[in-house]
Amino acid sequence: MKKSKLLMMFGALLLLPLFVLPLWNITLEAPQYPESIGMDIYINRFEGAAPNDIKNINIMNHYVGMKDIPETIPEFEYFPMIIAGMAVLGVVVGLIGRKKLYLAWFILMTTLGTLGMYDFYQWEYEYGHNLKQNAAIKFTTPDGEPMSYQPPLIGAKMILNFKAISMPRAGAYLMFLGMGLTVLAFYQAKKEEGYEEGLDTA
Repeated sequence: MKKSKLLMMFGALLLLPLFVLPLWNITLEAPQYPESIGMDIYINRFEGAAPNDIKNINIMNHYVGMKDIPETIPEFEYFPMIIAGMAVLGVVVGLIGRKKLYLAWFILMTTLGTLGMYDFYQWEYEYGHNLKQNAAIKFTTPDGEPMSYQPPLIGAKMILNFKAISMPRAGAYLMFLGMGLTVLAFYQAKKEEGYEEGLDTA
């Protein structure tokens, strides 16, 4: 089997670890939590970085009027289907072995990933801005506006005395690697076509 086909199929199959590995992580660091608290975000669930972390985050959120972290969200229903579908599609594309399909798969996966990140941003925005009016503690900005508690999409941000850190985790890195391999498969297929054309004219 051609190297380009193997690269394409292996790259697509690297999506499957997302079913067992976290995609993203949000960590909160503060003096009152020397070991930090946080949660891992999978394609089908939220999970505390430590056993009681989500419970502790919800307790803090309650005082400033933020909603509890839900046990499930609608995205957890269709994200697994999308990932499984793209993995199967990638294997089929690899078996077909056409470089234009390799590129099309990469573009589709990039589009879906971008939409997923936008959805994650929207969820963070709603989570950090839509506060309950009967909150026990209300903080305001220097302009007198209600303070928001939206964590960063990626990177670090200070929220009161908490440092919120949002970063990809193992599942995301494997997904990025898989997507990179599909691009490599595209260029490898071009080389293979050039080599075959050379043989035909020899």
